[in-house]
Amino acid sequence: MFGFGTMIDKLKKNPKKIVLTEGADPRILEAASRLLASNFLKPILLGSEEEIFKASEDAGFNIRGAEIIDPRKYDRFEEMVEMFCEIRKSKGMQPEQAREILSHANYFGTMLIKMGVADCLLGGATYSTADTVRPALQIIKTKPGNTIVSSCFILVRPSATGENEVLAMADCAINLKPSEDELVEIAGETIQCARVFGVDPKVAFLSYSTLGSGKGEDVIKMRNATAKAKEKFPDVPIDGELQFDAAVSPRVARQKCPQSEVAGYANTFIFPDINAGNIGYKIAQRMGNFEAYGPILLGLNAQINDLSRGCNALEVYSMAIITASLA
Repeated sequence: MFGFGTMIDKLKKNPKKIVLTEGADPRILEAASRLLASNFLKPILLGSEEEIFKASEDAGFNIRGAEIIDPRKYDRFEEMVEMFCEIRKSKGMQPEQAREILSHANYFGTMLIKMGVADCLLGGATYSTADTVRPALQIIKTKPGNTIVSSCFILVRPSATGENEVLAMADCAINLKPSEDELVEIAGETIQCARVFGVDPKVAFLSYSTLGSGKGEDVIKMRNATAKAKEKFPDVPIDGELQFDAAVSPRVARQKCPQSEVAGYANTFIFPDINAGNIGYKIAQRMGNFEAYGPILLGLNAQINDLSRGCNALEVYSMAIITASLA
């Protein structure tokens, strides 16, 4: 698998504990079995121990040695309730309400990170992105200086040279219609994430216009966001607004924007909104034969990541390694 050797080596030196919120799901169990056999990442499975062991036996996966925590029987549950009430006191959180909320694996698992029991979390195999992000925002919160949680996808495919072609695309999963300043924040987080995957970022702010060829509010937004990003990240090649063909094709770039140092060679793409981003990465994945890793959530105080409900066990395993490597 692309780039995972370096991540695994890093985790072998400093193993992490990762919460897998849907402990009885066969895909989670298969990934957990593989992680346990590898011994560089320690999964914590949430759910009933009886149900998890029965599901693993039925599916034929060996999860002996896994840590299993049942929220209903957790010996530190009242401590967790007290801490959660303190975190949410501005919302008038009461213990009875907190106990109900914390009985759900997404909230319970996020609190395990807050309490220092685990380093990171991977969830969403059976519920929505919103159900992963909401407890993260309420409990973990955004990093100092950040105002939003965003996301990016890392896309990988073998190239003709035998090396992998690696791209970063954002934001394809979280922010519906980000503002100029939010786009700058998304770009900054995506640049950092791309570097983790060995990408030397060349950033294109995408549009239906290339450097003034089109008009409209969305064009102005991307042009202004580009200018702000260039000022904030002066050492990173950034350009926009660019159409996708100008961003990736040297021939088109020579015609449309010959002075650009990014056009024709962009590898990190900032989309104007979630519609464009989500459609764009899925076209690359399904028609361009790219492997897509993500959504990788960015901007939080701890690493929490979301799975697609259509994920398979290999994607769970891959995202577990990515999540722990970024923790």
